[in-house]
Amino acid sequence: MSTPASPPGNSTSFLEQTVSLLSSVAGYMRLPAIASTGVAAVLTSLLYFKQKALIYPSHMPANSRTDVPRPSQFNIRDYEELIIPTNDGEKLSAFYIRGRQRGPNSNVTVLMFHGNAGNIGHRLPIARMLINYTGCNVFMLEYRGYGISTGTPDETGLNLDAQTALDYLRDRAETSDHKILVYGQSLGGAVSIRLAAKNQGRGDIAGLILENTFLSMRKLIPSIIPPAKYFALLCHQVWPSDSLMPSIKVPTLFLSGLQDEIVPPIHMKRLYDLSTAPIKIWKPLPGGDHNSSVLEEGYFETIADFMGRVTEESPAEKL
Repeated sequence: MSTPASPPGNSTSFLEQTVSLLSSVAGYMRLPAIASTGVAAVLTSLLYFKQKALIYPSHMPANSRTDVPRPSQFNIRDYEELIIPTNDGEKLSAFYIRGRQRGPNSNVTVLMFHGNAGNIGHRLPIARMLINYTGCNVFMLEYRGYGISTGTPDETGLNLDAQTALDYLRDRAETSDHKILVYGQSLGGAVSIRLAAKNQGRGDIAGLILENTFLSMRKLIPSIIPPAKYFALLCHQVWPSDSLMPSIKVPTLFLSGLQDEIVPPIHMKRLYDLSTAPIKIWKPLPGGDHNSSVLEEGYFETIADFMGRVTEESPAEKL
């Protein structure tokens, strides 16, 4: 069996820089957990009113709303920068990046949803690695209230944004017959689960890839804000992935960083156990924390193998 071509050295370097950047803000959600009891009590009392600011820190790291790296900065040449309207009047930024236009996976597009901090530009090294390993196309949508997209993020809005992205790919002539893999990291995993559950009947969603996501926001709160565990029901940003997971019938890959300091790995294992997909794959990443899992050995190779399997291409054809 052929192995994937080794990615250029600077691809890995870009990826390490991305992980370092996001890791620098990873402690934001855990700050209340290590704060003094008095501060934690205040944060708990504000849970209902300020939870959107806690859950969707779109301003982090600094300048994330204005400084969005472009694909050309990562030696990506074949791409489009897009502004896509939503049904409720917002304008969403997006990148459509073409992979290898001949050969395996040229008719596969990965629809990519990122975590709760930063912007799509910060995840461009991941997109580049996906293309290096598989040759697929990558569509990166920016949520409302993130990057240069308009609006304010919340659960209803992000779900509408995800649907907008999928509808765009379905309506776009170039991608209308593509097989789509929905890929989400952390919060993006919750977005992906909801989107797949709602849209799997059409048959164009070939697979679902989840990395370090959670059962629900209410079930995550005791881990990140322990003093607030008795008030979790106040959280109106629910993201009930655990209740949706059993309904998903598309092949699903679970990538779990076992050193995740934000989302306890048991959340991912429970989602795996709840899955009734005909193909479900569990990939533990022993040294991976919440942001560094992409650096773990086998991360992209596992995605490449999964993509080949669910799009009915043999691994040997990937080159």
